[in-house]
Amino acid sequence: MQQISSVNNQTIKQIAKLLRKKGRETSQSYLIEGFHLVSEAYKAHLNYQYLLGTSEALAKAEEIGFALDNRAIQINQAICRHLTAAKTPQGIFMVLKISQPKSFSFNYGKWVLLDNLSDPGNVGTIIRTADAAGFNGVVLSPESVDLYNPKVQRSMQGSQFHIDLLVRDLPETIAELQNSNLPVYASMLDRNAKKLEEFEPVAGLGLVIGNEAHGVSPQIAQLSDEKLYIPIYGQAESLNAAVAAGIMIYHFA
Repeated sequence: MQQISSVNNQTIKQIAKLLRKKGRETSQSYLIEGFHLVSEAYKAHLNYQYLLGTSEALAKAEEIGFALDNRAIQINQAICRHLTAAKTPQGIFMVLKISQPKSFSFNYGKWVLLDNLSDPGNVGTIIRTADAAGFNGVVLSPESVDLYNPKVQRSMQGSQFHIDLLVRDLPETIAELQNSNLPVYASMLDRNAKKLEEFEPVAGLGLVIGNEAHGVSPQIAQLSDEKLYIPIYGQAESLNAAVAAGIMIYHFA
């Protein structure tokens, strides 16, 4: 096991770059932290690059079943503070490779399609909800918030290791779903949209959730088979994107 005690160490400098999108894109790696996320990644048998932790954190990791090898690095509190994106760091981190398939078959299942969502908490919550409801996966448009953003990673609470998550062109994805006879429904406030309650559960579908401020883009709305909305009975102008997504995801679960 390596021991590193300086934030100026070259390995630590490279890992710290993963806190920024440019650093993640350059290295095609990302950083997760905290026992829950790190344990979920370990249980998923992901081929991680590094496991970093304080002596106490690594000892705890061994106690809960981690087999430490030459990828483990013991670090101090100064390095923890340097690497953390959390308010209360737990002293354990893992570096994972970004792995996006070059091709994917959308000929089955239930999918959530995120059209340019910008809030990390919303994206993470929607992914976690899709996982809980038994959906097969979530597709993010390239314009959506970075899937590997530390805030997105934390808010997914490990669901990122349970279902398929893809970043890809939505029009292409919609066409593939429709070619497999899977309907695509776009959630939006539209006078021509149908109430959610009018839709029967189906074996497979694509459910489009739009941007928090602007909703589903006109291009994606036009490509969708149906438009749907959740009735608002009070005086609220709209629902939070993640809340609305949760209601719809469970309707079609």
